[in-house]
Amino acid sequence: MTITNLLPQVLPPLKWAGGKRWLVATLYTLWQPFANRQLVEPFAGGLAVSLGLQPESALINDINPHLINFYQQISKGLIINIRLENSEELYYQHRDRFNQLIKENNYKTAEAASIFYYLNKTGYNGLCRFNKKGFYNVPFGRYKKINYTNDFQDYQIVLENWILSNRHFSNLDVAENAFIYADPPYDVEFTNYSSGGFNWDEQEHLAEWLSKHQGPVIASNQATERIQKLYKKLDFKLILVDAPRRISCNGDRSSAKEILALRGIEA
Repeated sequence: MTITNLLPQVLPPLKWAGGKRWLVATLYTLWQPFANRQLVEPFAGGLAVSLGLQPESALINDINPHLINFYQQISKGLIINIRLENSEELYYQHRDRFNQLIKENNYKTAEAASIFYYLNKTGYNGLCRFNKKGFYNVPFGRYKKINYTNDFQDYQIVLENWILSNRHFSNLDVAENAFIYADPPYDVEFTNYSSGGFNWDEQEHLAEWLSKHQGPVIASNQATERIQKLYKKLDFKLILVDAPRRISCNGDRSSAKEILALRGIEA
């Protein structure tokens, strides 16, 4: 029995737009031949894939520093002590405090991670959005009931041996044989998951960066015409999948076509 088999099965701790929990079974089949390699996620997001695959070695990265701070804090055994209530008044109090921590450049703390968790669970439609000044601006949500947790011990067991980083994907130190799963902000209008956004130049940069990797690669994206053309041009094999759209800016829950772009993998 491997170490992975002994780890607790935990669900993603956050709500996250475009979460890939629904895709884990498909990715698991593609991942299995390479399960002894390091898993690299340049865009960690809600961690659905990494928590689902549970690699023994992982490099988990995201450009959103508040997201990575939360993961770093739970990897250290975060216990949340702030009030966790589905209250509009409390929500805006916590949001003001969170933005004050950002303003003071004091957001890499357990307090900031605790508030980030609360805002994520309580805010509108599961969004994570920042304005041009880098301040969190998601309004209060309208949930009838929210299940909060304040003890992340099981997550600590899983994450404590993973590398957690906050860099641009092109600055990652990736081993030649690592297995990369890239799930960037999609080729859609809403891309402000961090203050910098993710435009078409970044989409092209990512695809080219992935095409130069010597190990196996899977990239997810919206199946727009230009995304498919981009990855085909770089000799990726494309697989079309029907994706549930569970969280969006306008509440749309219709299905959407997505692609998996593969290199170095038999499917």
